[in-house]
Amino acid sequence: MRWLELGRIGAPFGLAGALHVSSYTEPPEALLEYEEWALRREGGERKPFRLVAGHLQGERLVVRLEGIESREAAALLTGAWVEIERADLPPTGDREYYRADLIGLEVENLEGIALGRVAYFIDAPAGAVMVVEDREDAAAGARGASRREHWVLADPEHLRRVDLAAGRILVDWPAELE
Repeated sequence: MRWLELGRIGAPFGLAGALHVSSYTEPPEALLEYEEWALRREGGERKPFRLVAGHLQGERLVVRLEGIESREAAALLTGAWVEIERADLPPTGDREYYRADLIGLEVENLEGIALGRVAYFIDAPAGAVMVVEDREDAAAGARGASRREHWVLADPEHLRRVDLAAGRILVDWPAELE
């Protein structure tokens, strides 16, 4: 079973067990479409919860979860990640991908130079950025192998081809930026 992080529990809201939630979905209230949430604590323990109610308030959500009826109970969940099973997500459209599906894929540019593997994404003012990590000489087991990062804009202009089955992404991005 594959889980995707779609949010994080914040501080309690009020006295009756409501919670602030930072949503990683676009738009943020799309997280409210999932009735079953798994909350994962720092130690990796995952516990299921049923969403009772929720709404967008400012930039965060305020939610109520079944069985959480006091501020004290809500406080125990602070910091937990909200996860949804990958199979429960809607299918993507043509040339649309979930970021989690791209993590770990090999990245090569149009010149045939291997840039590394997708490590994570950053939301920047210009749009999403795919951080590609390459450990030079790491495959050869060299001591002190250096890690290089390529920050590639994750837009159709730069992501030329994504082949999930082959685990590869072709990008229009130079190996070295001046």
